[in-house]
Amino acid sequence: MITKDSIEAAYCFFHQKYQVYAFSNCEQQKDDIEYAISSYVETMNPDLYARLAAGKEDFLLTHSRFAEDMKEAIHSLTLE
Repeated sequence: MITKDSIEAAYCFFHQKYQVYAFSNCEQQKDDIEYAISSYVETMNPDLYARLAAGKEDFLLTHSRFAEDMKEAIHSLTLE
């Protein structure tokens, strides 16, 4: 079951972290944000994560497509 609170919490967390990530020139800071998001994913509502991932394996957990996944997750959360 996906609650309004879980959607709002995920949106706020992802949006805040992505705003820093997108404008950062510091690779360590970006790595720290990726780690924070992966830790959040482990504890977030599993139904919401499954909906956001839409079948994509390791959604939000792969360095090479992290920025793309974040944008997609934020966009999807605005539609929820």
